[in-house]
Amino acid sequence: MVSAPLVRDVTEARQAVAYWLADGGANLRNATPFTPPYDVRGERTSGTVVPPGKPIKIGPASPLAEGEPPRTAGKVFFVGGDQQPHWCSAVAVQSQYRNLVATAAHCVYDMAGAAPTTTDHWVFIPGPATDGTHPHGIYAGSRVFTHLDFTAYDDPDRDVAFVNVYSGVVPSADGTLTTNGRLVDIVGGQGLAYNQLIDETAAPEVDVFGFPAGPHPDGTTPYTGQSLERSAGRVSATSLSSPSADQLVGVESPFTGEGSLGSAWLQRYEDELGLGCLNGVTVGVSDTDGDGRYDTGVSPYFDTPLADVYKAASVSWTGRLT
Repeated sequence: MVSAPLVRDVTEARQAVAYWLADGGANLRNATPFTPPYDVRGERTSGTVVPPGKPIKIGPASPLAEGEPPRTAGKVFFVGGDQQPHWCSAVAVQSQYRNLVATAAHCVYDMAGAAPTTTDHWVFIPGPATDGTHPHGIYAGSRVFTHLDFTAYDDPDRDVAFVNVYSGVVPSADGTLTTNGRLVDIVGGQGLAYNQLIDETAAPEVDVFGFPAGPHPDGTTPYTGQSLERSAGRVSATSLSSPSADQLVGVESPFTGEGSLGSAWLQRYEDELGLGCLNGVTVGVSDTDGDGRYDTGVSPYFDTPLADVYKAASVSWTGRLT
């Protein structure tokens, strides 16, 4: 497990928020969906994934105030190594200090250089965040936790990150920032399921939530990235020719790649509460039957080492910006 700061102090965190609010939220509106780093080729199979330990589920946390679910899903915004604003899908996860976000690690680290570096101006905005809006506040990133094999080897099997965020802020008409509250207090937080047996009889079913935006290989563009989309399917083992990975799992999903990176796979999702247990994070998509349309999302398998990263992040305190 490794961790790294996204900002040096509260002043830098405020600057990150200010970047996205400048010029009436122009950078939010102009941000483009981040492109998945993997050209995934393969298929879902009937193989078995044997967990390395006892199957565990950590329950979700409800928000303090009632509201229309789901509110935990949202977008992370950041400036990448190309110095351009981008976004990915992400989700709020329960933790001791109610301040945790899960997404793909490629949505936090720029891996293009000689050494990995964290991206700039990283914030999480739960809700659709359409046209530069921020319905439940803006949450600046403080620290990221991920697996050593990702930062050391760019390992697709470990492309998951947990990010601690400061308490949210809401801007007033004159630009003053007011504290909104801790993330999970406002929107709730998903639980975590790991070491789940995957075979023909025991494959868990998940609901996938994200903001797909890009085209299918045939050029059709069914998604805009402006609304939260949902699909459902059973998790399965995968047989991959690309990328080089041995612990990615798949789920039937029509999501296109751009925008869906970081989409949450939720096991035992309850519509009334908008809550379940996180059991995957989309890191790429595949057209398994060659018909020109994506039909499979892929995620690292959530195992004990993944849970160790989560546990370290779940007890990391942040604080307020104001």
